[in-house]
Amino acid sequence: MAKFIPSNSQQHDPLMHGPGRGGTLWRYFALLVLLYVFLVAIKLLEEGISGFGEDFSAGLLEGVSNPFAGLSAGILFTVLVQSSSVTTSTIVALVGAGTLTVSSAVPMVMGANIGTTITASLVALGHLRRGAEFRRAFAAATMHDFFNILAVAVMLPLELSTHFLSRAAHSLTQSMQLGGGGDFKSPIKTVVKSGSHTIQEFLGETLHLSGGWVSGISLALGLGLIFASLMLITQTMRIVIAHRAERALNRVLQRSMVFSIALGAAVTMAVQSSSITTSLMVPMCGSGILTFESAFPVLLGANIGTTITAFLASLATDVNGLEIALVHVMFNLVGVAAVAPFERIRRIPLLLAENLAIRATHNKVWVLVFVGMVFVVIPLLGILIF
Repeated sequence: MAKFIPSNSQQHDPLMHGPGRGGTLWRYFALLVLLYVFLVAIKLLEEGISGFGEDFSAGLLEGVSNPFAGLSAGILFTVLVQSSSVTTSTIVALVGAGTLTVSSAVPMVMGANIGTTITASLVALGHLRRGAEFRRAFAAATMHDFFNILAVAVMLPLELSTHFLSRAAHSLTQSMQLGGGGDFKSPIKTVVKSGSHTIQEFLGETLHLSGGWVSGISLALGLGLIFASLMLITQTMRIVIAHRAERALNRVLQRSMVFSIALGAAVTMAVQSSSITTSLMVPMCGSGILTFESAFPVLLGANIGTTITAFLASLATDVNGLEIALVHVMFNLVGVAAVAPFERIRRIPLLLAENLAIRATHNKVWVLVFVGMVFVVIPLLGILIF
């Protein structure tokens, strides 16, 4: 079994040197605080947008009312921020604020699923100068790309024609007695709302800023805190469990597919980042420790695990925010359920990735073409044209 050595950043990170059990407890307390900050940021973003009025919301909607523009916006925004969690959390806040309808937000959520896969592709470039190793690493990265692209290619037309995801999410909230146009009655939401109101009262009453300034600062502060809190949550959770996760992944991935999917989902939920899970897989496949077949179910599980962030974000919004979060969950669950049990279907993204990796090994231009077209050129054209 291969031995994994923590990276230098982990060895010298000050959080790694807490006083034993007390240090661990401190990190978990820090995570709770960061999670609260994240939820307050979602509420600030929602209230900041609402404060600008319906004309402002309508103006934002005009650019993403077309589903292909929404899909492209989801891809490009995720590529720019390097986090589907930031994208989906922002979408939840926009839906909660009434800026986006659930049906308009669905393509954006699907786009975030595609955009987030660029991280693994970039990780694979670290093996660029080692032929066989690069071929394995790039194939491991792009099989996730191809799976998410194919999932969107199949389910987006179905959703546009039947609205099966948005209808199912709406029915689920109704069955949970959270629907009917009312607010999501949650004690978490009450505490979060108190925090966001305290900040807005400080801006308006203490600093004597006008309503427009309060809304603008709330919006900017909400976005900034989403970025910062998710980054710190991810870093802290990586310190707490990522090294352990590396050893666990290497030890158990030869077991059943269901177990591998569950493990991928659990690791992703724990570290709050599918990029960390996929980035673990790429070098392990590149070095030959894992085969593509062993790594692929973990990547499927990462798709499920990454939905936890949007669901947490929905706790700070109303029922519409919860609905789009559930759409995100069901989209990934349906995608995995449609592929995992069928070997012939599972082989499609693997074969596409292997063929692309072989071409990219012989001619590095293929890397530039694939990454540039999928993550930059096509999304830009989608926004400009539609």
